[in-house]
Amino acid sequence: MVQGYSNWFVRARLKTRQLLLLAAMEEEGNVRRAADVLGMTQPAASRLLKELEDVLEVSLFDRTSHGMRATLYGEVMIRHARMVLSNLSQAHDEISALRAGLAGKVQIGVIAAAAATMVPLAIGRVKAEYPQLQIWLQVETSNVMLPLVAQGDLDIMVGRVLEQQGQYKDAVRYEPIADEPLCVVARPGHPLEHATGLTMRGLESAAWVLHPPGSVLRHRFDMAFSELDIRPPQNVVNTNNFLAIWSLLLHSDMLAVMPDEVARQYEEFGTLKRLAIELPCRMDAFGIITRQTQLLSPAASVVLSALRDAAAEVYGVGVGALAL
Repeated sequence: MVQGYSNWFVRARLKTRQLLLLAAMEEEGNVRRAADVLGMTQPAASRLLKELEDVLEVSLFDRTSHGMRATLYGEVMIRHARMVLSNLSQAHDEISALRAGLAGKVQIGVIAAAAATMVPLAIGRVKAEYPQLQIWLQVETSNVMLPLVAQGDLDIMVGRVLEQQGQYKDAVRYEPIADEPLCVVARPGHPLEHATGLTMRGLESAAWVLHPPGSVLRHRFDMAFSELDIRPPQNVVNTNNFLAIWSLLLHSDMLAVMPDEVARQYEEFGTLKRLAIELPCRMDAFGIITRQTQLLSPAASVVLSALRDAAAEVYGVGVGALAL
């Protein structure tokens, strides 16, 4: 049954500026700065906020010594306000895309392994057919990107849904692709480049450049040592920036752990070497992730189709959505 004008926000005459105000207040921390960002006076902003609180019959923000802090009710409204604003922005992009013959913007977030082969393959094909389509590519860890998909700031993500991010499972759709083997790499000419019979114990005292503590990759790597009753390496530089990792390896005898697919590309270009040791750890499966309730724009749908085709070609798998 169509609710029509029975929706509370219709009866309350909810204004787009109230949604913008909620988002701005979360970012700015007080009414005055939020009003400045939106080009309105502080009294006008305060009035918009009070009207919304009166309709909802709850307090959306608490005043503290550090400014305005969202209450639990406020956090709910802010999250949904951002989703509405994102949907309105996407509607504009869709209309612009249709008028321009599939132009517009698609925002993609990917983990490093997918950024090595699959995603560039898909993007290259899309751009060859639709040169006016703008693609924004972000390479990050899954824990950073998943909230962005859930709130609509990313159209598509290639990554994983981590156990500790269970609150997002109902908000996203997951299409599994493959798991992610890890390997140990070093610079060409490293003393261990041609070594055989390497063991985890033999690498305990080596100098390493590793993803920071708290990351999934670092946890898996450290646990691999602990499960063998070996203390994890202590001589470590911590960074997840691949350019920094590559540079540190080239200028030292450090070792690093990275997805095998990424390492293969560096090896093909002669800039890194994979060492002859099989790690007893690997990353969880990754896949294509989109927002459950989001209807993708025509441009994003084209990119999604290209990603599925590239996944099938690179990993030899068919991609289909799974319930989480």
